[in-house]
Parts: sequence; C-alpha cells; structure tokens
Amino acid sequence: MPRGSSATRRSPEHAWLVTGPLGIFAVVMTVALGVLSREPAGEWGVAALILGLVLLSEMPMLYFVVRRQSMSFTITEIPLLFALFLLPPLTVVLVFTLGSLIAQLRRRFAPPKVWFNVAKAAAASSLASLVLLALPDMRGFGPGTWFILFAAVGSHTLVTLFAVAALIAVIHGSPAGWEMIRSSGPGLITAAINVAVGLVIMLCIRATWWSALLLLALAAAMAVLYRSYSQFFRQHRTLADVYELTKAMSERGQDGTLADSLLGRVRDIMRAETATLWLPAQGRHPEVLLTARVDERGLLDISRTPVIARQRAVDEGRTVAAGGRVGGDRDIREALREAGLKDVIVTPLRSGQAVIGTLEVVNRLGDIGHFAEADLPIFETIAAHAGVALENSRLVDRLRHDAYHDGLTNLPNRRRVTGALEEAVRVRAPNEVVALLLFDVAGLRQVNESVGHAAGDRVLVEVANRLRTSAPSAALVGRAGSDEFVVTLRMESVDAALELAAELREQIRDRMLFDPLVLDVDTVVGVAVHPDHGDDPATLLQRADLAVTRAKTTPEGVQLFSPGLESRSSRRLGLAGDLRRALDHAEVEVYYQPKVALTDRRFVGVECLARWVHPAHGTVAPEDFVAVAEHTGQLSELTRLVLGEALRRSRDWTSGGNTLAVSVNISPRTLADQRFPAQVQEMLAEYGVAPELLTLEIPEAGVLDGTERAVPALRRLRDLGVRLSVDDFGTGHSSLSYLRRLPVNEVKVDRSFVQGMATDPVDLAIVNAVVTLSQQFGLAVVAEGVESELTLELLQDIGCQIGQGFLFSRPLPYERLEAWFAAQTESDLQTGPADVRRLRAVP
Repeated sequence: MPRGSSATRRSPEHAWLVTGPLGIFAVVMTVALGVLSREPAGEWGVAALILGLVLLSEMPMLYFVVRRQSMSFTITEIPLLFALFLLPPLTVVLVFTLGSLIAQLRRRFAPPKVWFNVAKAAAASSLASLVLLALPDMRGFGPGTWFILFAAVGSHTLVTLFAVAALIAVIHGSPAGWEMIRSSGPGLITAAINVAVGLVIMLCIRATWWSALLLLALAAAMAVLYRSYSQFFRQHRTLADVYELTKAMSERGQDGTLADSLLGRVRDIMRAETATLWLPAQGRHPEVLLTARVDERGLLDISRTPVIARQRAVDEGRTVAAGGRVGGDRDIREALREAGLKDVIVTPLRSGQAVIGTLEVVNRLGDIGHFAEADLPIFETIAAHAGVALENSRLVDRLRHDAYHDGLTNLPNRRRVTGALEEAVRVRAPNEVVALLLFDVAGLRQVNESVGHAAGDRVLVEVANRLRTSAPSAALVGRAGSDEFVVTLRMESVDAALELAAELREQIRDRMLFDPLVLDVDTVVGVAVHPDHGDDPATLLQRADLAVTRAKTTPEGVQLFSPGLESRSSRRLGLAGDLRRALDHAEVEVYYQPKVALTDRRFVGVECLARWVHPAHGTVAPEDFVAVAEHTGQLSELTRLVLGEALRRSRDWTSGGNTLAVSVNISPRTLADQRFPAQVQEMLAEYGVAPELLTLEIPEAGVLDGTERAVPALRRLRDLGVRLSVDDFGTGHSSLSYLRRLPVNEVKVDRSFVQGMATDPVDLAIVNAVVTLSQQFGLAVVAEGVESELTLELLQDIGCQIGQGFLFSRPLPYERLEAWFAAQTESDLQTGPADVRRLRAVP
C-alpha cells in the first residue's frame, strides 16, 4: 500500500479519448482542403525530399520528461516550412502523416501512442495547410510571406501542444495537463526560432544552392557544440543533484524520513519510473521494501525489480544492469521482457565490506529513453552515499534504542517509562486513571548468591517475558531497576488496576524451568494511580515504591499506595539524624518481656527489646528506627547497645542468685557481618556471662531463605555456646526441612498464628505442626502473642514449652520488670501446694 496519497492515473488505452477527436478533426480538415484547394497534389519529387527531411527531423534534439510522458524539441518546423512553401496542401498533409507513421513504427511504440501521434500529425498539418489557404497568396519571399508561413507553422505548433496536454490530462488528470501548458514556454520559443532558421535557410538557398554546403557545415558544428554543451550541462546538473541528495540524507538520517528523501530524489536524478530501497531484516530491524514511483506522491511497499537481478547484486556484491543500452545477462533481460520492463539497475548498499541492502531503479522515463553506461557510475556514487547515510541512521537509531531500553531484557528502561508517563498524565481522558504497577522480584539476591548471576539474569529475562506476554496490549512494560519492573496503562478504575496487578503477579509466580534448575520466584506489587496519587512520573514512581515496601509485609503481595505510607517514610527519613543523637546520649532504652514455661508458669528468661521515645514524635515504632539504622549505617551500634544492656542485666541477675536467660533480636544484615561472632565472644567475656544464657533471635527470612549464606556465621555462634532461635517462624514460605540443616536451638511461632488458635482451626493446625516437627528435630518452641487463658491451655495441650505475651506481661523497663519479678516471687512463697499459681500482668 502507498505510504502517501497517489495521483489518479488511467490506462494508456484511454488515449483514444483524444486520438478519436483528433482523427475526426484531421478528416474534416482534409476534406475541406480537397474542396478549397486549387492544386490538390503535385511535385512528388520535392515531396519525397521533404519526407526524408521529416524523418530526419523526428530525431529529437532536446529531450525531457513531464510525468511519464516524454517531450522532445525537434526541428519539425523547418521541413514543415519548406513543405508549406513548395507543396500543395493535400500533399503536405500526406507527407507529414506518412512521415509520422513511419517514425512511430520504427520506434516500436505501443498502438495507442502510434495512432495518437499519427492523428496529431494529420490534424496539425491539415490545420496549418488550411490556415495557409485562408491567408492571402504568397508573393515573392518578403516579410508578407514570412508572416503567412509563421502563422501556418504556429497553428501547427499549437495543435501539437494542446493535443499532448489533453492526452496528459486524460491519463494523469487535469492538473497535469495544465502543468504541461504552463511549462510550454521554452517549446514555443524553440518553435519560433526554428521558423526563423528555416526562413534564413530558404533565403540562402534561393540566393544560391551552394549555400547548402555552408549550411550543412554550420549545422554539423552546431550539433557538436550542442552535444558538448548538453553533456556538460547534464554533468553539472547531476553533480548538483547528488550534492543536494547527500545534504538531504545527512539532514533526514536522524528523523526517520531518510527513505522518503532518498527515493524521490534518486528517481528524479536517474529519470526513472521507479526507485526502490530494499533492506533485509537485521536484528530488531524488520525487512524494508519501499518504492517511489513517478505518478505516486507517497511510497509503495512493492517493487517491480526482477528478483533475480536483486539476488545477483547481493550475491556477487556488484552493480547489475540490464536493458537496451547497457546489455546485461541474458536471464535478467528475459525476466525484464516477461515483466514488461525496459531496463533496470540494481546496486548493493554496503557497510564496510558487508552488503546491507540494494538501491534499484527501473525503466528510464520516456518511450525512447534507456539507461546508459554513463548512468552506472552516477548511480553507484548515489548508492555509496546512501549506504553511509543508512548505516549512520541505523547507528543513531541503535544508540537511541540503547538509551531508552534495558540491555538485558530489551524492555524500556526507567527513562523511557518516565517519558511515557509524562505523556500519559498530560492527555488523560475523563473517567480513567493512569495506573503504575511496580513489580519487585523477591529473592533475586539469594538466587544470585546461590546459583550465580547468570541464573539471576535468566530469572529477570523470564519475568520480563511473562510480563510482556501477560500484560494488556495497550500497556507499557519496562524495567525500572535491578529487580523492579513497571507496567503502566490507562484503566477505568483503581479497582481494575489492583485486579490486573494480582493477575500479573499470579502469572509470574509459576515455576521457572532452567535446565537443570527449577526456581520458584515470587514478586510483590505496589500500585499508584494518576490523578489520585500524583501528577508527575517521579511522584508516581516514588509512591509505587513505597507501596512495594509495604506489600512485602502483606500476605496478598499487592499494595495500593495510601498517604499513611508516605508519611511514615518521610518520618523515617527525618529520624536518621535524631537516631544518631539518641544513640550518643543513651536515649534508646531496653525493655524486657518475660518468657514463661507454660507447664508451671515459671519465669525462665526475657526478650530484650529496643524502645525509643522521640522528644517531638513520641514513641517511635521499633520497625521504623531499626529500618533507619539499617539504611544509615547505625545498625551495628544499635545492636551493640541492646546486646550490652542484655548481658549486663543477665550478669546482675546471676550475681543475685536468679539465673535468667536473655534473648536479643539480630538483623540478617548484622548476621552477614563476619566480625559479629567475634564481637559477641568479646562481649560475653567482658560481662562474664555464660554463652548458654544468651539467645540470638534471627528472623525467618534471614536464615530460611533457601541459601547457605547465613550458615557459617550461625555455626561460629553455635560453637561459642550461644543459643540460636528462628524468630517469626511461619510468616515466610520456608520449609520445615530447612531447620534440619541449620545449627539452631529454638523456633518462635509467629504471634499471627498463636492469636488465632482459639478461633481458627487452620492456625491451630499450623501451630500444632510446627511444635510437633520442631520437637522431633530436638528444637525448643516458643509461642509469641499468648493473650488468653484458652490459648494457653491449647498450647499446653499440644506440648508447647515456652510462651510470652500480654497474658503474662507487656515489655517493661528494667525497674518495672524488677517489681513484676518481685511480685511473682512473693506470690510463689505465699501459694500453697493445692493452689494454682497465676502470674500477674503488669500494665
């Protein structure tokens, strides 16, 4: 299909719409001549001589093309001048009609054009003869005779002009016909000059026949000069056209319109019917086949070039030409004849030594025009410039693509996504939202560390492919970071965006098979929408990232942004400097939550918990300031503070005769520090606390992540005699079988399951399974979140050993813990053997 609008063009058979009226006009004029002429025929010897001059004059001296029609300036006016002066009118018509017929048959034109030219010659010569009869008789060879002959020849020229214009208008439309008339000025001037030259020749010959020799010599000299001038003019014009073409290609090579600028100009320079650019598929670039045709305003995706010519040019890496004046291989010329073509030139386009495509021209315009040997160097020069321009264009396109796409997944990168979001929020339609879905690939770091970065890259590529395949066709899928992917599109509502996020997440969660690996990869999704959550890409991305952070703590794994998330994040950022001051001035306190043996409610230890009361914000949630400490490099100092306070209190209790174990929460990031086991050993020695009295609690995600990353540190701590506990067990997706391979002593069941035991059979079954299997592995079990007597009884029934929770006590500062402990001791002393001892909670 054409890439631009095309002009209407009829078949050449419609030339009869002009040929018919011309023939009728010629017949009428000839009959009128037969009636009015006093001497209808005669002077056959002179007629034969003038017929020879007519055939000689049919050879074009000047030649150009208007659209697909060839126009030539000849010296037809000179023999016509002789004929009108020397022959009777009917003989003039006969000579010119017969001369035109012989010339057309010699050129082997198609029948429509043969009969049009014959009818045109008959009509024009008959009208010129009739004008000559209508004017006064010629007397002598003075100015009066000149005027009469000039008028008769002028009528012949006008009939010829309007006949050709009418033919072009019929085939190509009236604008083309008017264009022909408007550009006829040089032709009319040439005709007038030919009449003047003819009159001079007649004057010279009337003076003496010997002047014919001088006139012939002058004509030969003029022909040589004209040929030299025309050759120089064509070379100059071609050089200028090639320069303009090169300039246009350099300007258009970076805006994607190189083919449009190239093909139209190549077609004009080569005066060809069609010019074609063919580039095979290469990498991400599809095959290109574009053609500029003389009667089309746009580009077509078809080509008239014989396939054999193109293939030979590519295979042999040379210019292939075939036609009447350039010869060519027999099989290519046979292919031209079968396709109804005159000639073709195909030149390979190169990038260095490699052929990257071809540039092709077919059919020199005009019925007598053919590509010549002199056209080949010109076309090869054009192809050389075109090859460089195309390679530069592809290089710019490749650089532009690389700048806006991720190299691993070939998805749009963050810059491209930001640009698309800017456009989307600017032209959003009413009653729709622009949704931004941010996917974070969970566990990618563990994959990289356990099986290598190559496997991690394959996971990212697979996630990208699944997102690209599963996302709606209108969505833009991009990669925003190392393990973050973005999907953005217009949707009808926020609920629809959340539903799509959940669906895409499920598509990604399927197992990924990488022979011989089988990986389970999960993602969490943060959702932000315009206009509810922001008006610019930076804000939307930031808030989607906040939603991702929150989604990591939700069972669904999908989180919509809410203002509370941003306020919490902003608050965390503002706490960074204050936390440093609080650690330096001992404003971070340690609270203690008792651990109780569930069988006899005996006080067996405490969990040491950091608490911070900000002077402006009040009590800061532990997860907030611990996250700040992790991201600001203050985690080790915070850990040392809590661990030191725990060991100090354990030493004091042991000295007082109450040996109590202490538990301290350890971040996975702290566990990754190779110096940490040595620091623990130093602090145990400093405070003189037995290692078995210290329990380090590590979150499930830090030790049961499917890798062996934490095992060396755990073994070093275990070798010190320190007890190790898996905290928040059950909140992740780990298997209990991992516990067998880890040097841990204890499992803490997460409070979310313990608190639901009394009302949810599923939670009860989960806790029962954890307790049973852990005991089989020789591990102690601690239940968090014990808040009711019913829960306590259920835990006792399934054999859980230790518990902690609000039923016994909230986390307490040291002074209140001492009061609580004293109250429990007093109660134990006053309770008889038959009494049931109850630990009293301290608010």
